[in-house]
Amino acid sequence: MRTGGVPDRPRVGLGGEGVLRTTNRETEAGAVIAEALERGIRYFDSARAYAESEVYHGRFWSERSARRDGVFLTSKSASRSYPGAIADLTQTLSRMRTDYLDLWQVHDLRTRPELRECEGPNGALRAFLEAKEAGLVRHIGVTGHHDPAVLAEAVERWPVDTVLLPVNPVEAVLGGFLDRVLETALDAGVTPIAMKVLGRGRYVAPEGGITAEVLVRFALTYPVGLAVVGCETPDEVACLLRAAAAGPLEEGDAGALVEAFKPVARRLAFYRGVL
Repeated sequence: MRTGGVPDRPRVGLGGEGVLRTTNRETEAGAVIAEALERGIRYFDSARAYAESEVYHGRFWSERSARRDGVFLTSKSASRSYPGAIADLTQTLSRMRTDYLDLWQVHDLRTRPELRECEGPNGALRAFLEAKEAGLVRHIGVTGHHDPAVLAEAVERWPVDTVLLPVNPVEAVLGGFLDRVLETALDAGVTPIAMKVLGRGRYVAPEGGITAEVLVRFALTYPVGLAVVGCETPDEVACLLRAAAAGPLEEGDAGALVEAFKPVARRLAFYRGVL
């Protein structure tokens, strides 16, 4: 059974987007991380591609080394080659000021040629497996939001522990990620993690009752380990925790939300490359 070991509670994590995907905003970023930690969040997302996200985390956790216990630090590499992934991991560990990651992920897998490159003799997958064997990372995963067929194939073929995939009403309409990828992951014992929950804020429409809290609760209706959401402010962190505490939407409310998105789903799937 391949499990990612993500924290059980709360079923939400702090995403690497929002204020963390910026530069020169250390004070604001630190306030958001601190609020998440104080309110019980233990999963913290980052990536080499996310501006100074790793740097913000490095500064924050280096000042609170005793509080790393129970904290699940993650990052990602978009390199498809072995040397590129190794270089990314070296930089990530340095920037995050740690000697290991709880989860390291192949970032934003899009096409089959990329998949084949990753799993080739000089591909990134070898770097991920070696890093796990060496104890530099505890778990490995793959992320994708471009083509569900490619992501499902990676989950089937690779010995990953987690898969990060889009979970929102748009995907419930379009299919692919929330049926094929999710089912493949569950069958393989791979932990699914939800992303693109708010569609970078584009799906929030308070005048129609579609709040951030509603969208987070919608994501939690699916059998995911947790939902990862980027936050701009401590107040947004508080909103994320309220959603987690409220739990999944009732079946009827979730169904009504999907119906509301049906007329606009294809247009709102901005992150997809294949429809």
